[in-house]
Amino acid sequence: MQSYELKRGLGKRVEGGNLKALVASIFGAAGESDGKIVAQYGALEKLATWTDGKSLFVDTLMDPRVGDDVARSTIAKYNQFLEQATGYTAKERSKRAQEKAKTKT
Repeated sequence: MQSYELKRGLGKRVEGGNLKALVASIFGAAGESDGKIVAQYGALEKLATWTDGKSLFVDTLMDPRVGDDVARSTIAKYNQFLEQATGYTAKERSKRAQEKAKTKT
């Protein structure tokens, strides 16, 4: 499971039914299970996501047997989802994760 900090002011963007709508708009379909939004797409056998208003939590199960084209399109869609949900680009998320890791040690 990964957690991603939400950009200030974006908590409402992913609260309630908004997160489900965002997942459905990117991955095509979304359901709910145990309070989490669940979807499948390409190499993602299962994507479960939820929020506490300050962070976005994402749990994924990947299929390693897919082809390179499917893997690339899945990664692109996943990054698109994270960028729209958190407000941070992949580069910004990486930088924030590195800074967070430095402060823990």
